[in-house]
Amino acid sequence: MAESTESQTGPSATLPAANNVGALAKVLRLILPVILLGAGWFAFDHWMQPEVREKRLQGLAQLPKTKVIELTVVDFEPQIETSGVVRAHNQITLTSQVSGRIVATHPQFEDGAYFEEGAVLVELDKADFKTAVASAKSQQAQALALHAQEQTRAKQARLDWEDLGYEEEPSDLVLRVPQLRAAEARVEAAAAQLEQADRGLERCLIRAPFDGRVRQRMVGVSQTIGSGTSLASIFAVDYAEVRLPIEARQMRFLELPEEASDSPVKIILRDALDESNKTEREAWIVRTEGALNEQSLDLFAIARINDPFGRESSKAPLRIGQPVSVKVPGRPLEKVVAIPRKAIRQLSRITVVDRDSHFISKRMVTPLWENDTHLIVRDESLVDGTLLATAYLVYTPDGTQVEILPDPSPEGEPPVATNGNDDKTAQ
Repeated sequence: MAESTESQTGPSATLPAANNVGALAKVLRLILPVILLGAGWFAFDHWMQPEVREKRLQGLAQLPKTKVIELTVVDFEPQIETSGVVRAHNQITLTSQVSGRIVATHPQFEDGAYFEEGAVLVELDKADFKTAVASAKSQQAQALALHAQEQTRAKQARLDWEDLGYEEEPSDLVLRVPQLRAAEARVEAAAAQLEQADRGLERCLIRAPFDGRVRQRMVGVSQTIGSGTSLASIFAVDYAEVRLPIEARQMRFLELPEEASDSPVKIILRDALDESNKTEREAWIVRTEGALNEQSLDLFAIARINDPFGRESSKAPLRIGQPVSVKVPGRPLEKVVAIPRKAIRQLSRITVVDRDSHFISKRMVTPLWENDTHLIVRDESLVDGTLLATAYLVYTPDGTQVEILPDPSPEGEPPVATNGNDDKTAQ
């Protein structure tokens, strides 16, 4: 029995212990290199690079940095930029009132030529009209002679009635009143016919109805024309007009004339085709149209340009059909501040820095006016001297202290606002 017990507790009993020792050895072989590497890195970081470690610790303690601008409360005049096309205020098709053959055209009757009011532009053959005048004069003379005869007969009839001794008043038939009235009517008809013949002769000379310019000539010498034939397209040159669309959301910023007695609004025109052309022309908005455009709901303002072709001054001429860009001054916005766009975060959020403690606070602003560079806002909390952070401060809640960096650029001043495709107004 003793031998049996020894055989069960001998070699087979040592197997679990051997297995545990082997597993522990494997774990130690895996962990020991990691422990050695960590200890080496700690020693290297602690003794071999003290300067790097000190800088890293200092960097972890640094405050967020930002540049600031100082806001100023001002009165700001927005300028709405729009565009239009120069057009003649009076453009007509010159026509003939009589028929005939063209015998001459004058040098002023050429494409682009200027002409003065009353200048003869086209001459028609006068032969037939002179004949008509002579015939009318002859008929008038005959009518006057017959009228004189009837007057004599009427006087003689009254004398004869008186010689007969009748006491009652003679009748109209006795005094030849109907014959006298017929003679007077023939005289008036002859005079009217002569006047008509004279007008026809005068209309052989087709004159300019106003000071203007020929846009396109349509007839030439030896051409036979009829009454109402189009001779040329002409337009007046005393002043020109520009039709300017104003968006509905911009109207509240403008004071435009509605009545003839309202003061005109001065505007500045620039060439919209050549951006390098810095020439400016003055114009005045004198009226607005009485209805909004059905498609765009824009209101159109009409601006007048005096002396558009520079005939009375040394100004560069404008051309009919030339596109121009226009800046319309708006109603001043009082007590507002201009905020640069680079200081605006999403949803019109800005960051204000306390002047003494350098703690930040974030707030929302509602723009009254905006363009590509600035937002114009009115906010009672934004007073003169308020510091506005321009850096994008990530993960910095209200109350975070920041370090202010110097920035000498005066970005807080109000911009020269323009509108059109760039500027926007608050809806």
